[in-house]
Amino acid sequence: MADKRGERPAHPLSQRRPQQAKRPLPAGEQFFTPGATGLRKKVEQRSAAPLVFLFQLPRWIAPVALVILLLVGFAVPSFVGGLAALVVLGFVGWLAYMSWPSLGAGGRVMRVTLLTFLILLVADRFGAF
Repeated sequence: MADKRGERPAHPLSQRRPQQAKRPLPAGEQFFTPGATGLRKKVEQRSAAPLVFLFQLPRWIAPVALVILLLVGFAVPSFVGGLAALVVLGFVGWLAYMSWPSLGAGGRVMRVTLLTFLILLVADRFGAF
C-alpha cells in the first residue's frame, strides 16, 4: 500500500468546496399550484421571490422575528403593540393562503383559529374592545 500523496485521494474534508452562502431550494414537483387562475396565480407569482428569499435566510431568523413581534403585541397595550401584531397577522395570513391548497382539514382549522386569534389581538390593541 503506497503512502504517497499523489496516489492516494485527498480526504473529503480537506478538499476546498465552492462557497455556498445560501441553502439550495428544496426539490419539489412544482413551485406553483397546478391549474391556478386569477388571484391565486397572481399571489403565487408575486410571492415566489419573497419565499425564495425567506428560504435562503438562516432558519432561525423568521421565527425569532415573529416571536419578538408577537411578544411586543402582547406586552404593549397600545397602537405600537397593534402594529407589531398586525405584521405577524399579515405574515401568518400570507403563509396560510399560500399553503391552503395542500392542507388537510386539521391544518385548515388550525390556520383559521390562529388567524382569528391574531385578528382579535390586533383589534384589541387598536382599541376595538
